[in-house]
Amino acid sequence: MSASTPGPTGLAALEERLKQDLAWLELPAKSWVPRRVINGERVVDVVIIGAGMAGLVASAMLKRLGVDNHLVLDRARAGEEGPWVTFARMRTLRSPKELTGPAMGMPALTFRAFYEAQYGKEGWQTLDRAPRTMWMDYLIWFRKVLGLPVRNEVSVERIHARSDDLFALDVSEGGTSRQILARHVVLATGRDGLGGAYMPPLADGIDRRFWAHSSDPIDFGGLRGKRVAVVGAGASAMDNAAAALEAGAARLDLFIRRADIPRVNKFTGIGSQGVVHGFAGLTDDWKWRFLDHTLKAQTPPPRQSVLRVSAYPQAHFHLSSPIDDLIVEGDRLMVTTPKGRYATDFMIFGTGFKVDLALRDELAAFAPHIRFWRDRFPTPDGMDNAELENSPDLGDSFQFLEKEPGTCPMLARLHCFNYPATLSHGKLSGDIPAISEGADRLARGIVRRLFVEDREIHFANLRAFATPELAGDEWQDADATHQTAEQA
Repeated sequence: MSASTPGPTGLAALEERLKQDLAWLELPAKSWVPRRVINGERVVDVVIIGAGMAGLVASAMLKRLGVDNHLVLDRARAGEEGPWVTFARMRTLRSPKELTGPAMGMPALTFRAFYEAQYGKEGWQTLDRAPRTMWMDYLIWFRKVLGLPVRNEVSVERIHARSDDLFALDVSEGGTSRQILARHVVLATGRDGLGGAYMPPLADGIDRRFWAHSSDPIDFGGLRGKRVAVVGAGASAMDNAAAALEAGAARLDLFIRRADIPRVNKFTGIGSQGVVHGFAGLTDDWKWRFLDHTLKAQTPPPRQSVLRVSAYPQAHFHLSSPIDDLIVEGDRLMVTTPKGRYATDFMIFGTGFKVDLALRDELAAFAPHIRFWRDRFPTPDGMDNAELENSPDLGDSFQFLEKEPGTCPMLARLHCFNYPATLSHGKLSGDIPAISEGADRLARGIVRRLFVEDREIHFANLRAFATPELAGDEWQDADATHQTAEQA
């Protein structure tokens, strides 16, 4: 089979192998959580908001552990969940192709198995990194073969805490509004899951026709022949710059605040199972020290992403060039940096995301009560870091904690399985490398709480269980047999 020709029969064979593997492991586990009905309405044990990679593997882990009464809700159309075919603009993933990601330790669930089943081992050997859109194909397949309960085009508008230890989720689906009752809610909502895109204040008041954030839908075809500026030196900035150049931008100015582009990927460099499983055991000051150093060093863009930009002669890298001023003059933007003034037609901000609960209407009822690291941990001297200060302070199963104990106990059932969880748990909830380990930690915590809460039902079931293992005719009482013999 050639590396360019897919082989559907190979994929079918892989799916059969996966079925066999699951059967041998007796997975998924049998359903065990008692069903609840309130006033005739079914209660869902867990609602996961977001059907991207994190949401899918969280669902798969819950199903594996016998929590089958759960739902995964996503506002996107099927096949468009997460960033992969929307605002991600790299050609390939940034992670090495060998990472097993959401496979949960099962060889037949890995991207490698998915790829080799279609393109053969030779195709795998020649592959550099996973093509971005093929990774989306893999996640679609992952969802299908595991039979995950995803519902698309469902928007969660607001989450309420009821007095009976349940959540009521106001959802909109197909133009109809209704409520879903749930015992636990998991936010698998990605990089902007507790806020939104970060925009520097200098963009305030600038007409939106002149700029976009790198996570926005952008009509790159409309930039053909235009002067385009990109702010930032991270991977998304490079990818958007490349997309503009490939669409025919006449000039591309990349404005970079630093005197050099970051070159060393710190956290990846020390990656190990020790970091995956041990980070959460660090004291607070050590967690802060690790991440403060990593964030201040910044993550370099992939080499191929930079080469993708620098291949164009009309691309200009401006180092030591923070933007001091940005104004509209006629039909163009004027950019001022310490090195000069530049005219541009359109600007793309690759400036990342921020935590800001005011931007998350669905969390309005809980926002005043959620505890952040800044609320209890004094910032170490010389380690001021706004991103870390604005990180949520989470419990051992990614649950939110109360700023004031006793004011919002339902936070213990609301789980933050997205990128802002990094300071509390390490990189287990936002990136490919350890997403399975993160989902395992999340799911086991939820399972523990569900069982403990239903302990009276489980104990009643224990007492009522009366199926005998023995019929009573498997042995004879030796003393009784001896006595009968003597009497005879």
